[in-house]
Amino acid sequence: MRIAVDAMGGDLAPQAPVHGAVWAAREFGCPVVLVGQEAAIRHALSEVEDVPAELIEICDAPEFIEMDEPAAAAFKKKKGSSIRVAFNLVKEGKVHGVVSAGNSGAIMTGAALVLGRTVGVDRPAIAGVFPSLSGPIVVIDVGANVNCKPRHLFQFAIMGDIYARSVLHIENPQVGLLSIGEESSKGNELVKHVHELLRNTNLNFIGNVEGRDIFSGKAQVIICDGFVGNVCLKLTEGLGQVFKIMLVEEAKKEWMSRLGFFFARGVNGAGIVCHGSSPAKAIKNAVRAAREVVQNRVNEHLARGLARFSQEEMSSQPEKGEGVS
Repeated sequence: MRIAVDAMGGDLAPQAPVHGAVWAAREFGCPVVLVGQEAAIRHALSEVEDVPAELIEICDAPEFIEMDEPAAAAFKKKKGSSIRVAFNLVKEGKVHGVVSAGNSGAIMTGAALVLGRTVGVDRPAIAGVFPSLSGPIVVIDVGANVNCKPRHLFQFAIMGDIYARSVLHIENPQVGLLSIGEESSKGNELVKHVHELLRNTNLNFIGNVEGRDIFSGKAQVIICDGFVGNVCLKLTEGLGQVFKIMLVEEAKKEWMSRLGFFFARGVNGAGIVCHGSSPAKAIKNAVRAAREVVQNRVNEHLARGLARFSQEEMSSQPEKGEGVS
């Protein structure tokens, strides 16, 4: 099993992606393909000791997408970009997953256009694994979809449930819908309609949860649209910066390395979206996560899980919320 790492993606590229990939290859014995400008990759490799040469391969990609470029346009225009070449390697069966700390919009665009969406998924989402008092939890969506309809959040719930079971090994994850109050009457029209949809499924749906519940572990899967999820994510990152001052530096580094990557769910392949400022350790952990997604056949489980929920179940509630965007 081989994982492609976008060596040109992120604020700390190519050093952090290259060093993290080498670290992962050394620690996990996982073959890695470094995708990017060959000269830059070789220079970054020269800075690392004990490179397991038999596990490291370079795939030259002359272009890369800047963090502030329009994602869709740049991905289509730059056919030689590192992220596009990396996803093409998955499509060609040469690697099994992609890790990138680059332009998140380009990563999601590439995952959807090159790999295609999982059958039954309208919109791929980004799932984040957050720490909590009861262990890791899944928050989905954390930024891919700002405007959502009820069926999108319904699908996010299924994606999150499957991921929690398959990768986090949580037998019967509790699913919560992020809102401004625990009562089913609280929230906007989108949240109210999604609550009704989830209430009538065999998911372990516990109802609405509030922002304060995210890190308590009350639910192992938390559902929200990408606008709300990204606000939660950035708030968490902001707290991390405060903790950097208040707490021991090494403790903060460990925490950020665990939180520094997210999962592109709903596409045919393992796509790991890293934070733009991910250090080498976060890249290493992201390679491990990509390998686990493939080993645990998450996409196969997701396709089967979506198929279990019939169209009749999806349409059992009035479509008044369909107009919410």
